Amino acid sequence: MLSMTGFGVGRALLRGAGDVTVEARSVNHKYLDLRVHLPDALSGFSLFVEQRARQRIQRGRFDLRVRLEERGDEVTLDTARARGAFEALAKLRDELAPGEPLPLALLGSVPDLFRGPPVERSETEAILGGAVDEALTQLEAMRAREGVALADELKRHLDLMRAEVRSIAAHAAGTPERQRDRLRERIARLLADTEIELDRGRLEQEVALLADRSDITEELVRLEAHFDQATEMLQAEGHVGRKLDFLCQEMTREVNTIGSKSPDATIAHAVVELKAGVGRLREQVQNVA
Repeated sequence: MLSMTGFGVGRALLRGAGDVTVEARSVNHKYLDLRVHLPDALSGFSLFVEQRARQRIQRGRFDLRVRLEERGDEVTLDTARARGAFEALAKLRDELAPGEPLPLALLGSVPDLFRGPPVERSETEAILGGAVDEALTQLEAMRAREGVALADELKRHLDLMRAEVRSIAAHAAGTPERQRDRLRERIARLLADTEIELDRGRLEQEVALLADRSDITEELVRLEAHFDQATEMLQAEGHVGRKLDFLCQEMTREVNTIGSKSPDATIAHAVVELKAGVGRLREQVQNVA
């Protein structure tokens, strides 16, 4: 199981450009949200980097930031371009402000004035792609480590809810008898000052109907099955976040049904605890990839 949160760094030497550093970060997100940031010198490789990353990521928000540290010993000045730019600036100066000094620093704003040795696009893609892969490999390793700790925390929540469900099941076993006793007591109070005779057969029939409407056995069995399935997912590799989130929804549905079917105060209190437990579980599941 993988956590949503991770960080990784990949580095490479790009001949003719300089040192490339790729930083990959991920946080939780319901879907896949990938954002790629490249320096101007590598802006033409934005689509390549995005496609490379999408081959390895599925769910979460990912920020992929590429930094380039140029090496001066690999950069040469395009003297013809510099001379032409300076002459054009000097001509404009003579027209607008004759006699004004013309600093060479102005050439710094001229694009593509400094050039590295020519490099084929395929070579750049290979080197840049390797740095992206390295960053994502480190990120995935971190997500796996955090996933182990997250799985332990989720298992703890599941164990607490499982114990609550079993407590409810044990208490619910005597619910029909308690309902029968309460119904008899209530009828006895109502008929205390009357000569109306109680139809024992009708009483048993009503008790049977109440017991059937308040039977929560199926909901408890399904909850146990959901807990077992979630526990298996915690031990699985890969992306299980969406499946776990769906299971939490199913757990919530079963718990709500138990609360609506059972009139027992003890069970109602346990249902409140179960709802809180499912809420805590679902909050943690949002961090699962």
